[in-house]
Amino acid sequence: MLYAFGFERVGVVVGDLYFVNPRAAQGQEGAEHGVRLELRLLARGALKGSAYSAQPIEIGQPVWRADLLESVEGPPGSFDRTHCHPAFNGWNPGRRVYLPEMSADPLGWLGGRLADLDGLLAAAGFPAGAAGPGDAESLRAAGSEIVDVTRRLLEKVRSGELGNPPRDESPDVVRAGWL
Repeated sequence: MLYAFGFERVGVVVGDLYFVNPRAAQGQEGAEHGVRLELRLLARGALKGSAYSAQPIEIGQPVWRADLLESVEGPPGSFDRTHCHPAFNGWNPGRRVYLPEMSADPLGWLGGRLADLDGLLAAAGFPAGAAGPGDAESLRAAGSEIVDVTRRLLEKVRSGELGNPPRDESPDVVRAGWL
């Protein structure tokens, strides 16, 4: 399942995830599932019809990522694989950063990060001008709604409704989810 929150030039996408890291560090082997949230740049495409046509929308380059993940074999609520990627190299995430405060209170931590768009952009190496003039305020205003959606998705992962292995039986497929 994918949720998208769009503002002026940035947006947040949130979705369930099932993932097996092909290069897992020791102690991080095995499948993980949970919710992935990304801050992305947005762009409007040219209309493809009349003035009444649907607006093409590009959910573009990733800026920052939070992975509220747990090992599939571990206890629900452990957040033992919860981490963030403060920056990307193009479309590839930088290294996983594990923060004790993130695992202790992932939703509270997430709300705090979403309230600081300028800090997220700066840490990711993006100029402040990458966001629109009202994006920081809009993101702060929507922060509790984004956190609530994240909470609901986590509940669906824990119930087994979401965050499940891919239906494709190919051994090359290591993840399922939009993000």
